[in-house]
Order: sequence, then structure tokens, then C-alpha cells
Amino acid sequence: MAAKAPRTAVVTGAASGIGAAIAARLVRDGWSVVELDRTVAEPAASVRFELVDLADADAIRSICAAIGPVDAIVHAAGFMRTGGIDDLDTADGDLMYAVHVRALTLLVQNLTPGMGEGARIVAIGSRTSRGAKGKAQYAATKAALTGLVRSFAIELAPRGITANIVSPAATATPFLTRGDRAGVPPVLPPIGRYIDPAEVAGAVSFLLGADAGAITGQDILICGGASL
Repeated sequence: MAAKAPRTAVVTGAASGIGAAIAARLVRDGWSVVELDRTVAEPAASVRFELVDLADADAIRSICAAIGPVDAIVHAAGFMRTGGIDDLDTADGDLMYAVHVRALTLLVQNLTPGMGEGARIVAIGSRTSRGAKGKAQYAATKAALTGLVRSFAIELAPRGITANIVSPAATATPFLTRGDRAGVPPVLPPIGRYIDPAEVAGAVSFLLGADAGAITGQDILICGGASL
């Protein structure tokens, strides 16, 4: 009997942080992974890497045509620009919307026609989507992402395709110390440590697996008690 071909997952933002942890976990789980990022990475031998700016709509459409059929979309790409009301730059908000929301819209629009029953969509959200001081535009785009995914879940359910969000609190990645979040330091969760990217990857792995076939339209918090 011929060996069954591995399932294929597209993972955005896979060059570092949560995206890199998810890509590594899926490779261990036996997936064939297509990594999308605007930063060059050195993928494992079983991984295909594509350089793409997820703020560029035409580039996303082109890369989707080149990728071909997939079984899962994991949208982990993201960034944060902070500031109080007086300091907000709407251009930052537009760019965050493009990467967090529009990019996933285009990936789903272009890739789901070729996805069959049992396919999966997972987006990395944020506990901040409930609102946070100094993070208004970031929170707004993550809230929009939640609405987007839940709407996709309703539309795709009859095809047996699930769509969910995993929303971590402050996670131990380079994202925590970047200069563009100056003045808005990360908050340590009550468990006394930041979330490990591998813990987020584990939740994504579960949602992409057979045991999660009846879970769709959900926003799963990994907050270390921060939401209590």
C-alpha cells in the first residue's frame, strides 16, 4: 500500500515567535508546512518557505495560486503599534488591519475553494481584543479578526471545515520587547510567567487534529489566569 501523503498547512508569520513554534510543532506532527513571512527564515528540510509581504494583497493572491491545495490555514502573522488616543497614527491601524484581517480574508478566499471536508482554519488572536489601554487600534484589529473567523466558521461548517481563534496573553517572544510597544509594557499573567509559544502551538495542533472536528467558531484563551 502506498504511503498516505502528509497533510499540508500554510503558516503565516512563521519566521519567528508563535508562528515558528507552530510550524515546528506541525512538522513534528507529520504535516507538510508552507511558511509565509516577509522575513527570510531557514526552514527545515520538510518545510517550504515563501517570502511574502502579507500587507500586499496582490502578493497574497499570487502566492496562493502558487501554493496549490492545502488542508489547513494558520494565520499567526501579526505586530503591534501602541499609543494613547492623542498619539494614534491611523496609518498604523490600517497596516495592522491589512496584516491581521485582510491577509486572512484573502488566504481564505483563495485557498478554501480547494479545501475538502476536515480542513482547518486557525487564527492567532489576542486577549487584548477585549480592549486595553494604549492598544486601541491593535485591539480593534484583533476583535475584527475574531468576528471574521466566527463568520467564516458559520459559512464553512456545511463543508466540514472548521475555523477557530487561539488568543494568548503576553507570550515569551521577541514581540514583548520591541520598541514599537514602548510605554505599554507587557503584563505578567497571574501564573507568574509569560505564555510559552509551544503552549500556543499545542493548542493549534489540537484544533487541527481529528479530535477537534466538532469545535468551530470558538476563541480559545491561553492567558495564564490574566482573564480571571
